[in-house]
Amino acid sequence: MLIDTHAHLDYADFSEDLPDVISRARALGVERILTIGTGLESSARAVALAERWEEVFAVVGIHPSHVGDEEQNFLPRLRELAAHPRVVAIGETGLDYHHLPSMEDAELPAMRVLGAQTAAQTYGQIQDGAYKVAQADAFRMQLDLAVELGLNVVIHQRDAWTDTLEILRPYTGRLRGVFHCFGGPLEMAEEVLALGHAISFTGIVTFKNAATVQQTASRVPPGSFFVETDCPYLAPTPHRGGRCEPAHTALIAEKIASLRSMPVETLAAETTRAAEKFFRFPAASR
Repeated sequence: MLIDTHAHLDYADFSEDLPDVISRARALGVERILTIGTGLESSARAVALAERWEEVFAVVGIHPSHVGDEEQNFLPRLRELAAHPRVVAIGETGLDYHHLPSMEDAELPAMRVLGAQTAAQTYGQIQDGAYKVAQADAFRMQLDLAVELGLNVVIHQRDAWTDTLEILRPYTGRLRGVFHCFGGPLEMAEEVLALGHAISFTGIVTFKNAATVQQTASRVPPGSFFVETDCPYLAPTPHRGGRCEPAHTALIAEKIASLRSMPVETLAAETTRAAEKFFRFPAASR
């Protein structure tokens, strides 16, 4: 049995053929799928899908890149969604500095053309600072909610490693997080695991140019990692470039099993046990 611990089934990519998508996953041994919210509306859709499909469970949260799209006081509604019995974690939440306002604001190049280099840089720094503060505040609010409700957390981290760990450290022993779509070296994985957290691998591990994450996947201890698709993104080889779906969890598991020189059945059992322990699925679903 396999668990796809990170999917986005509420996205429009699956609006036309979701029953077939779930059927294909089931046929390949993917018996549970976690559909992950990226905002309040997305989280509500995730809960609705979990109510409809026996194999689907929901994770609810505000993605860091979408913090600006939500009302400041998003917490009461998120708490309400998180109390649903089919919700098994908070997330995805975290920090994402990959697309900062200074990289995208059309005013900045114009200011530089006019010779106002210093003013443009200052403006960009202010915008970026406010963006990072908003993400950090939302991250802490969701971590606090997870502690309140006794849930663990699905963490999104992109180009914000140091700040993410700094925010997480005070929560050590109070909750666990899984760093989803992990693509870093073994040293970074060990830093996460030392704090009691977990990591999860996507189809990136099947890519030809993914030597770093392949080495990590081959060496992290059993019980410390899960498998996920992050569908509809990051389809594994040989489907790279197409739509990813939960059935592809099997290909990701096969690649990691090969890297670890073990039967895929053993890898599936280990990652399933680890995910069950982390997400604490309702007993009635087992």
